Amino acid sequence: MGNPHFSFVILTYNEEQHLPRLLSSIYGLQATVYVLDSGSTDQTLSIAKRFGAQVKQQAFLNHPHQWHYALKTFDIQTPWVIGLDADHIVSDELKQRLLDFNDQDYPDIDGIYFNRKNYFKNKWIKNGGLYPFYLLKMFRYPLGYSDLNELMDHRFIVPGKTTIWKDGYLLEENLKENNIRFWIDKHNTYSDLLAREEVERRQLLRAQTVKPLFWGSPDQRTAWLKKLWWRMPLFIRPAIYFIYRYIFRLGILDGYQGFLFHFLQGFWFRLIVDVKIKEIIDIDEKD
Repeated sequence: MGNPHFSFVILTYNEEQHLPRLLSSIYGLQATVYVLDSGSTDQTLSIAKRFGAQVKQQAFLNHPHQWHYALKTFDIQTPWVIGLDADHIVSDELKQRLLDFNDQDYPDIDGIYFNRKNYFKNKWIKNGGLYPFYLLKMFRYPLGYSDLNELMDHRFIVPGKTTIWKDGYLLEENLKENNIRFWIDKHNTYSDLLAREEVERRQLLRAQTVKPLFWGSPDQRTAWLKKLWWRMPLFIRPAIYFIYRYIFRLGILDGYQGFLFHFLQGFWFRLIVDVKIKEIIDIDEKD
């Protein structure tokens, strides 16, 4: 008999490097695994099927819509769902927590945050505000849903109370990002989405689903910080953010890989977004 408490849902696209790591890390939990693929041309689908996963395919629009489609399409039979990216690995400590998990122990909880360790170029990026870092990855089904008010960031929303598992980790390491061209191309695409999203928020065409609250849940705190970010002046805020992460949040202690990550993700990416926001605004004003 399969795990009666939770199932896994995983999104994939050409993940033959990553999927075996993830599926091996959750092997033994006896949970049903659903994989929604967006057109892989490598061995992703055969790997998923070899591990016994149920597979469907859907053309990719963006991550929030892909998660929405997965949750609405798969015939999920468990009271809880765990939504993971293909480049995640469930640590042994987190796996033990899941082995011990019983739905009856969480009668008033709708969602559970996992702690994440993020790796870049084979190094754990521990500082710069990246650890501890909590992601709502486990939630009651069908209460939890994908936040479609986001174009780039994807998150799950639950209506009720949440709790945080501070011990046990999701390890996140995208090996494809060791190739800097892949990283730049990926984030260039993300910057298109994020710039369009912010312009729409400035035009009041898009609202935050999560209530901004500094002392709230991890996602409520993120929503509060985003609201502050949107009020900051373009082109200046990336420099402020990089200095905050690299100096004040001790990103400087993360070594060579940390400098690259904090500079690229904290400054370069944010600056490109700001440039594209300005371009969109200029075009709209001409029209």
